[in-house]
Amino acid sequence: MNLSRRHLPSTSGLTALEALARLESVTAAAEELNLTQSAVSRQLQALEAQLGVELFVRTKKRVALTPAGQRYADEVRQALDRLTTAALRLQTNPEGGALSLAILPTFGMRWLVPRLPRFARAHPDVTVNMTTRINRIDFGLEPFDAALSFGNADWPNTRSMLLEDETVLPVAAPQYLAATQLREPDDLRKQPLLHIQTRPEAWNDWFEQHGVERSVLPGTRYDQFATILQAARHGLGIALIPEYLAREEIAEGRLAPAFGPPCPSRGAYHLIWPEDRHKAPALTAFRNWLMTEINEDEMLPR
Repeated sequence: MNLSRRHLPSTSGLTALEALARLESVTAAAEELNLTQSAVSRQLQALEAQLGVELFVRTKKRVALTPAGQRYADEVRQALDRLTTAALRLQTNPEGGALSLAILPTFGMRWLVPRLPRFARAHPDVTVNMTTRINRIDFGLEPFDAALSFGNADWPNTRSMLLEDETVLPVAAPQYLAATQLREPDDLRKQPLLHIQTRPEAWNDWFEQHGVERSVLPGTRYDQFATILQAARHGLGIALIPEYLAREEIAEGRLAPAFGPPCPSRGAYHLIWPEDRHKAPALTAFRNWLMTEINEDEMLPR
C-alpha cells in the first residue's frame, strides 16, 4: 500500500513531540534538542496544525499531552528508534559484510571467541562486531543482527538455532572441600551456596534432581559467572556452574567437583535472529559455519 508522503510530518516536529512526551517539559525538550523554547513550541504547533488533532493541553505553566497526543508520541518514539537503528546498522555495515552480534559475557568469551579465528579464515570478508548483553534484545530497537541467548529461545518474531544444551556441576575450591565432609546431596544445603542472579531456581532444580525437597536456600548472589567463579576459587562457598566452565577450572586445579556427575539445567544456549534478517548474507554465512562447528563438536569424545 502506497501512502502519500504529504501526510508525513516533518522530522523536527516529530522529535520535538517525542522529547516533550519523554521529558514532560518544553524547556527540557529544547535543551536536549539544542533549540530555543519558542522554536520547539512552533514545531509542536505546526505538527498539531498539520494533523488537525489536538495533541496538547496548554496551561499557564506547562504543556501536557492529550491522551491522543500520548498515543501518537508512543508510536513516533518507536518509529524514530527504528530509524536510528537503521542508521547505526548502515554506518557499521555499509556493504553488508559485517555481523553485529550480542553475546552473553561468559558463554560468548569461553565458547564462541576461541572458535572465531576459524570463522575469520573461512570468511575473511565478514567482520564480527560483538557487544555483551545479559537481558533479552529488542531487535527492533537495537542494531543487532543476532544474539547468543540462554533459555528457551521463545522470543517473538525471531528464528533460532540450538548451540549447546547445558549441564551444571557444583564446584568449590579444593582447600574448601578438603575441610568439608560432603557425603550426600543434602549435605550441600548446609553449606554457603553461591547463586547466579539470572538463574534463581538453579540450585533448587539441582537438589530436586537429587531427591532433596525444594526449600528456601540462602546464600550470596552474583550477576555474572566471572564473579561467581572468583568467589568459589577464594573459598566463599559452593557454586553451581555450567559443565563447560567447570571442565577448564577443574583441569587447571582452581576448582574441584563438590558432588557429581553433571546434571541437565532448565535451558540451553541458542543463536537468535529476527525474521527480517534471516537472509542477510553475513548472518547466513555465520549460521552455516556455526552448524559445522556444532556437528564437529558432536563427533568429539566427551
